[in-house]
Amino acid sequence: MKDVKWYHLNIRETAEKLKTCTEKGLDAEEVKKRQQKYGLNELKEKKPVTLFQRFINQFKDFLVMILIIASIISLVLGEVTDSVVILIIVILNAILGVLQEYRASKALEALKQLASPKTLVVREGKIQEIPSKELVPGDIVLLEAGNYVPADLRLIESVNLKIDEASLTGESVPVEKDAGAVFTEDVPLGERSNSAFMGTIITYGRGKGIVTATGMDTQIGLIAQMLESLEEEETPLQKKLSQFGKVLGTICLVIVAIIFAIGVLRGLGYREMFMTAISLAVAAIPEGLPAIVTIVLALGMQRMVKRHSIVKKLHAVETLGSTTVICTDKTGTLTQNEMTVTAIYTGGQIYKVTGEGYKPYGEFIKEHKGTTISPNSVPDLSQILKIGALCNDSRIEESKDNNTWKVIGDPTEGALIVAAAKGGLWYTELNNDLPRKQEIPFDSDRKRMTTIHYDKNTSKYLVCVKGAPDILLNLCNSIFDNGNIAQLTDDKKANILQINTSMANQALRVLGFAYKELESLPETISPDVIETDLVFVGLMGMIDPPRKEAIEAVEVCKSAGIKPIMITGDYKDTAVAIARELKLSDRIIAITGKELDEMSDEELEEVIDKVNVFARVSPEHKVKIVNSVKKKGEIVAMTGDGVNDAPALKNADIGIAMGITGTDVAKEASDLILTDDNFASIVAAVEEGRVIYSNIRKFINFLLSCNIAEILIIFFAMILGLPIPLIPIQILWLNLVTDAFPALALGMEKKEPGIMNMPPRDPKEPILNKTMRRGILSQSTAIAIAVLGIFFYALNSTENLILARTFAFATLITSELFRAQTARSENIPLFKLGLFTNKYMFLGTLLSFVMMLIVMYIPFISNVFKTVPLTLNQWLIIVGFSLLPAIVAEITKALKL
Repeated sequence: MKDVKWYHLNIRETAEKLKTCTEKGLDAEEVKKRQQKYGLNELKEKKPVTLFQRFINQFKDFLVMILIIASIISLVLGEVTDSVVILIIVILNAILGVLQEYRASKALEALKQLASPKTLVVREGKIQEIPSKELVPGDIVLLEAGNYVPADLRLIESVNLKIDEASLTGESVPVEKDAGAVFTEDVPLGERSNSAFMGTIITYGRGKGIVTATGMDTQIGLIAQMLESLEEEETPLQKKLSQFGKVLGTICLVIVAIIFAIGVLRGLGYREMFMTAISLAVAAIPEGLPAIVTIVLALGMQRMVKRHSIVKKLHAVETLGSTTVICTDKTGTLTQNEMTVTAIYTGGQIYKVTGEGYKPYGEFIKEHKGTTISPNSVPDLSQILKIGALCNDSRIEESKDNNTWKVIGDPTEGALIVAAAKGGLWYTELNNDLPRKQEIPFDSDRKRMTTIHYDKNTSKYLVCVKGAPDILLNLCNSIFDNGNIAQLTDDKKANILQINTSMANQALRVLGFAYKELESLPETISPDVIETDLVFVGLMGMIDPPRKEAIEAVEVCKSAGIKPIMITGDYKDTAVAIARELKLSDRIIAITGKELDEMSDEELEEVIDKVNVFARVSPEHKVKIVNSVKKKGEIVAMTGDGVNDAPALKNADIGIAMGITGTDVAKEASDLILTDDNFASIVAAVEEGRVIYSNIRKFINFLLSCNIAEILIIFFAMILGLPIPLIPIQILWLNLVTDAFPALALGMEKKEPGIMNMPPRDPKEPILNKTMRRGILSQSTAIAIAVLGIFFYALNSTENLILARTFAFATLITSELFRAQTARSENIPLFKLGLFTNKYMFLGTLLSFVMMLIVMYIPFISNVFKTVPLTLNQWLIIVGFSLLPAIVAEITKALKL
């Protein structure tokens, strides 16, 4: 297949060569066979890092290298036991690091799979949405504006199709495609108008194609260009922490050097002080911080998936927590995305339409008389329903499993299909009698869509147009009235616009419908030629009710200090009505797209704080809105789904793409993808972002207070002329025991009550703010006092240095484990949180405590660590001293409250 020049073949020859059917596609059994033969439709990536490579990489860390050198020096000096223990601890640290990295990479890999693009295909005669990687040669693929071409294709249908092939050919202008073209000679890649290539972008129109090559056999695969990948670079937070770690490390090394000098001046051995200094340096510097941050972010991203949000970039998790404004689309995000036609105006009459959602069952009732009528008996009603069904790219489908109906395509168009079906006009039958021949797709500038159908009964062409009523009326000179065509006078136009306004005031989305007949098709199919001298038929009003959860989410936003702004293409009256139902604000202030065009950037900045609804806007307006909000110092999240939304999504602090209705271009430009297109999921993601950032603060607070305490213990022991309370092996062991498990457990802490009742954090505020610095100072001091106090007590009461060091060792670990519990919240007392509400903390603390007991009660291990078993009474004293830091932490919380 690789050598076949598909652009030489016509459509029939291509289908025969690939053994496929252009109407029904492949069956499931054939797809399975071809997947086994050709593999997945994806580009080969770099080989993943193996566990062994990850393990070796752990030893490249500067501090670990210092430890290894220290181990070698110890061996040379005859300290074999110290040398072996240091190496064991280094290896245990490395294993832990590997496990953390592996878990984080698996989490990110799972997210990458979730974020992979989807494709519409025809298989077994049905339209299905599948992951693009499951495509096989011979598949029939449907192409729509805004999506990526998922594989190399021989086009079999093209309607005003244009594709941007810049990523492949370097040609900046989109290429017009012609499915019918056949080339007898070899032509360059950029001139193959009957072909589409993987990774290029559909900018206009629609089409259909047969897959001719997948994965590495595609044109883009041949040049090994990766187009679909998640960024795994360091986040701003990780960079900040890395920089902070270097500063802290430098300070710690200076202090350690001072301790070494004091020890030597006091006459302590060089060897003893060297090992103590090295051990203390490693214990003091939180070298595992970046790894813990990575895994906490990755796990947070996985939790977001359960709440219908796929985070593509790690930095988005950090930014989410400080979001102050959410600019959101209305349809499908704030509303249910189940548009239902409830009112029709045609022939001077208003008809109420009953029914629910997408179920094609309902009645048509004359508004004034309240009588139920059949659309077939009313030419005007039958005509408007027919136009709505024909000028349409959506379909409705019944799910056999749960007896529900769903729309494949745009919800607004789905509502028109459902309305027609309620009147007995099914799209499949209409399309059989009036097959579509040409179309002019909808675009946001024209605000209308046109399709041209061949009428088999009259041999004429029927032009069907739907769009914004005010714009459509200007294209009409006649009106369809009680089955007859009459002149469209200014009075009639004014009356129609009044009805349109009345419908819009009821929060209905209103579309106008028109048609005309042609004896033959003109040579040029363009809006200027086709969309003129139309016959106006009527209006359809539909409603997409607000989501209940969106109403609740708006309330959460307001209590969290986040301002929601609605942006919609709907009429101002409709938008304001929905905003009121959502209780978006006590006072709804709306600006239209036309008003936006007339405003300068400075004028918009003056009023942007008060505006909460933007109506009748085009995607281009979104950039202007985002820029104005950002200039006010706000952190902006912006939703979007179309091709033209991409600039605004990239410009926002957080770009949010719709997972269901969003185009591939919008998803590519975004930081976050909603899998359910629900506003409540945005708020849930913001909440999760706050939780993650809060948890990162917690374990940084914990690690630094413990590590600084270890330095203070040795430093003040030197100053006070005491023996060193902890030997190097003990320092290394407690660093391993207390740093890893409790810190990770703090990263998995559940959200605190009231986290969405606090204002958004200032992104410029450092992690180590005044509150945290005060907490670290008080805790590290309290831990140091507790350990030095019990060491002094044990040394004076027993005159046994080994026992005194065991007391200090046990007290330091126990107090740090208590500290881990109190670090679970900066504000809420531990008794309110509950000791067992974080199972990871309970298990991590228990494991750390058991590891401490191992080096105290197993004889041959205790000999290595220079510890002795403790009695119950001794433990009671240790627990008493160890509780001092926890008591200080809880008092600090109480005073702050």
